[in-house]
Formats: sequence, C-alpha cells, structure tokens
Amino acid sequence: MNTRIVLINTSHPGNIGATARAMKTMGLSQLVLVDPLSFPHAKAIEMAVGATDILENALVVKTLDEAIRDCTFIAGTSARSRAIPWPVISPRELAEKVIHSTSANVAILFGREQSGLTNEELQRCHVHIQIPSHSDYTSLNLAAAVQVIAYELRVAALSQTNTPTQMEWDYPPATSQEMEGFYEHLKQVLIDADFLKPEAPRQLMTRLRRLFNRTQLDSMEINILRGILTALGKPQSKL
Repeated sequence: MNTRIVLINTSHPGNIGATARAMKTMGLSQLVLVDPLSFPHAKAIEMAVGATDILENALVVKTLDEAIRDCTFIAGTSARSRAIPWPVISPRELAEKVIHSTSANVAILFGREQSGLTNEELQRCHVHIQIPSHSDYTSLNLAAAVQVIAYELRVAALSQTNTPTQMEWDYPPATSQEMEGFYEHLKQVLIDADFLKPEAPRQLMTRLRRLFNRTQLDSMEINILRGILTALGKPQSKL
C-alpha cells in the first residue's frame, strides 16, 4: 500500500526536515508538500539528519488537488471539533484501517503550524484523526504529530502478518478526483432541480460529502451514481 504524508502550506522548513526524519524511522518514504513557504532550504536538510533522500524525492505541488487526485482514502489531522461532526478516529484506529483497507493510495494530511487544515480541506477527508493529547495543552509540533501517526502505521504493518488476508473487492475504491467530479455533478443536478439553492446552501453539500465519504464508494458505484444523475438531469417526456 502506498501511504503518503501531505504537508500543506508549511511555514518552517525545519518542520519539513524533521517530518522527513520521522517518516524514515518508521519506513515511510512518500512526502508531498503543498505550496510550502520555503523549500528547498538548508534548515530542512539540517533537521532531516539522515533522511535527506526523502527531501530530495519529495513531490512539491501548488494545490491539494494535485497531491491527492489519485488517492482512494484520505485522512486529515484535526485538533478541534467542527460545527458538523465528521468521523473521528485515533492514530491507532487509523493505522488499523489503513493496513486492512483495499485502498491503493492513502494520503494523510497535516495542516499549517498555526491554524491546521481548513474546513474545505477537512471535507476532502474520509476521516479526521485526533491525537489524544492532554486537555491542558493539545498543540503538538508538526513533526511530532507525524511521528505519532507514522509509529502507529509501523506497528500495524509489523503485526499484519498475523492477521487474515482481507477479501479482494471487485472494483477499486473511487479516487479523490472521481469523488470531486461526482460532487460537482451532484451539486449541479440539485441546483437544477431547485433542491439546492446557492444563495442559501444550508451546508447541504458538506453533509452529503460526509455521507458519501463515510460510505467510501468504489469506481463502479461512482459510475452508477453519475449515470443516475445524468438520467435525472434529462428533460422528462410527458405522457
């Protein structure tokens, strides 16, 4: 399974280097940087110590879409609750889910040092991850958060040989790009049907994202749903 660590708008290059080191100690190698403020940078190399190969091979992109378009399972780190609750799991639960998932490409998102992930970025995720820190001080350093999750992934991977093999699914999970195409299609059909009013959306699309992300559709199911939307969008003949 391909698991990538995605850092979004990281401001301190030292955190990128420390993240690379945390990844390498736990056997992870895919680092994606979305619009970093300063990279490459000497401080990143200094903090990476023996993990400069991860920095050299890091993929740098401008948008989150580029980072996750081929991913079929996406998890985002979040330290606070949201107005609309999302499925929340611990790093250990995440590791178990990733190890036993049929998803080919997994992305774990980490947000900005000061503000974390935006609501829009979190809505791209199937689940949110919360590290059970002490209530008096819940703020973890970026690289420390990566280390906690990378450790749980490593432990789960080492124990995988003792677990039964999961049954193969008949179609691969839908990618992030396929899901975004479906959401845009669904939104337009709902607007055309006058069910979704753009001037007063009532967070309808957010709740629908939560519903379908929780289900984790496969590629055939996406094709079926989009076929239904296309049929519903056609003018109906009158009897």
